Amino acid sequence: MPHTIMEPFRIKVTEPLKIISREKREKALRKAHNNVFLLPSPDVSVDLLTDSGTGAMSTKQWAAMMLGDESYAGSPSFRRFERTIRRITGMKHIFPTHQGRAAEGILALTRTKPGDVVPNNSHFDTTRANFEFAGVKALDLICEEGLQNDLVAPFKGNMHLEKLESVIKKYGRERIPFAMITVTNNTSGGQPVSMANIRATKALLQKYDIPLVMDACRFAENAYFIQQREEGYQDKSLYAIAKEMFSCVDAATMSLKKDGLVNIGGFLVCQDDTWAEDFQNALILREGFITYGGLAGRDLEAAAVGLMEALDPEYQTYRHATVSYLARAMEQRNIPYVKPAGGHAVFIDAKAFLPHIPPLEYPGIALVNALYLDGGIRSVELGSVMFGHFDEQGREQPSTLELVRLAIPRRVYTQSHFDYIIEILDTLLQERDRLKGYRITYQPKLLRHFTCHFETL
Repeated sequence: MPHTIMEPFRIKVTEPLKIISREKREKALRKAHNNVFLLPSPDVSVDLLTDSGTGAMSTKQWAAMMLGDESYAGSPSFRRFERTIRRITGMKHIFPTHQGRAAEGILALTRTKPGDVVPNNSHFDTTRANFEFAGVKALDLICEEGLQNDLVAPFKGNMHLEKLESVIKKYGRERIPFAMITVTNNTSGGQPVSMANIRATKALLQKYDIPLVMDACRFAENAYFIQQREEGYQDKSLYAIAKEMFSCVDAATMSLKKDGLVNIGGFLVCQDDTWAEDFQNALILREGFITYGGLAGRDLEAAAVGLMEALDPEYQTYRHATVSYLARAMEQRNIPYVKPAGGHAVFIDAKAFLPHIPPLEYPGIALVNALYLDGGIRSVELGSVMFGHFDEQGREQPSTLELVRLAIPRRVYTQSHFDYIIEILDTLLQERDRLKGYRITYQPKLLRHFTCHFETL
């Protein structure tokens, strides 16, 4: 058998990439106030800002879109969407939303109140923001291994069970409406969560009658890691593993823009009838009727196909091979990154890459902007801008981790794109002393990383 893992598809349609000069990139970044979120996408050559909604759809998905029924209520497109999600999750109640953060918003609106506490292995940015907007304290309880970037361990995304029980005892059952578990754990480097940890988390919460909600954005990638790394799962299909994961939780939110392999969409599912009634009422108020939830019928059709394609073992093997290829090349060049590589991205350790830039001068932003200026590559900071906070005295506190995420869109880039990225990174590492920190000149009160302005120190 050959050792080369080739893409399990061939390219039918291409989109031209425009590579603008460094002078034009400098002008574009100045105009964007040194925030790559504010860049026009035509000024970006290789876009690794996110893997959310940026993938390429398959011929079967495009064909399914032609079946889209745009009826306001009772669309057969919803029924196909519903059957697929119920087949995977086993959940009784299924609600489409326009994307994952809408599902999170409905969950926060209906199931929490000010003063509540929601623990998670790690909340991602919109999850945390939805809870904090509702007056809820969002706690990250990542396992100890997840805080050690150089440590190679199979399930660094796991929930820290001892910390979870301490939180329950500290705040009391009445202040914890539910706990969450995020698979894979994006904030900690795209690291997976083991089935054993999911089961143990559920068992612990059951002692206190606390429901468990899964953030299932990358459930298929997590299922692949379980199959590859956890004893007793090597002979199980990704579909069977995914079903087992969902059987351990009471509800789930999902952005279909990840492992739904579509450009828009999400869902909220649960078993409890009371929760479902609350979700239904909020959905109609915020998203649309319960059989479309802010989506067109064609979007529902594409998602129903994409969810099953994400569980195709050939697709997952290829997907993980692309991320591993980038990580191996970085290892060979001593570029510091979170080990092992995650399922959807490689996370550069910006603190180790730029040790001369203090956390509150935002080394992640310095590296993100340098990648754009030198190579037209757009990435994203997951550090003190995105996850820092202010203490009770109003002093800014840095994030524990200072990361830069290179998120890989699904079925989009080829090997030469990755070789180009590695070449730019290698050059930056050799010349890193020239990079300087940044300060924030404008920031909103919530989710500041999306729209804040920076200037070089």
